[in-house]
Amino acid sequence: MSAGARVQNLFDLSGRVAVVTGASSGIGRAMAGALADAGANLVLVARREAELASATAEILQRGGKAVAIAADLSVRDALPEVAERCRRALGPVAIVINAAGINLREPAEDISLTSWDRTIDLNLAVPFFFTREFIADMRTREFGRIINVGSLQSSRAFANGLAYGASKGGISQLTRAMAQAWSRHGIMCNTIAPGFFPTALTEPVFSDAETESRVAEQTAVGRNGRLEDLYGATVFFASAASDYITGQTLHIDGGFTAK
Repeated sequence: MSAGARVQNLFDLSGRVAVVTGASSGIGRAMAGALADAGANLVLVARREAELASATAEILQRGGKAVAIAADLSVRDALPEVAERCRRALGPVAIVINAAGINLREPAEDISLTSWDRTIDLNLAVPFFFTREFIADMRTREFGRIINVGSLQSSRAFANGLAYGASKGGISQLTRAMAQAWSRHGIMCNTIAPGFFPTALTEPVFSDAETESRVAEQTAVGRNGRLEDLYGATVFFASAASDYITGQTLHIDGGFTAK
């Protein structure tokens, strides 16, 4: 085998089963599509059935393999059953991407116990408890990839982002703790922390031309993110190319955090 073929094989996900939460739109949908294009078989998990069906159809139309599972991950007691549905759909899971999340954008004085718990639960607790459902199979096969989705707020603060920022800062530490717990068994755990990308969560930014331009100028490259900017890192962290990388947070932000 040539050196070029060996390098190419590092990124080949053929036959790997990947579960992506929040896969019906935005960053989760983009990451799922990248894995499918690299050969993975996808289980897409999200609440909104119509959008989920659209995301699944898009992968199928490109020649990939994907099934949809509609589920509300905020129902904590249902997580084991959702995980079992994922396994029954396509077999043992090798890759989990935790992209489901919310950002309520509340001033600190307006955060209630209910909104705090809702944010921390979906953004921080669910990635741990849902992922843990797949660890036994990954340990048996001595291969697993966990990709959590962080944020610029994993490392810095924004106005009206106290609860969200706490959850995304927690994701970076959760990733390190997951790596410590599981990487000796071949399970690599990393976080992708996107900058400003056009998604439903960032609609308040991209709906205002002045704000959109201002945050673009805060990057080193001078523009905001395009969803395809996430493809390379997603496949890298999901593949054998990342065999010796774990517990890390990679900001994909055009240099926003570098300035």
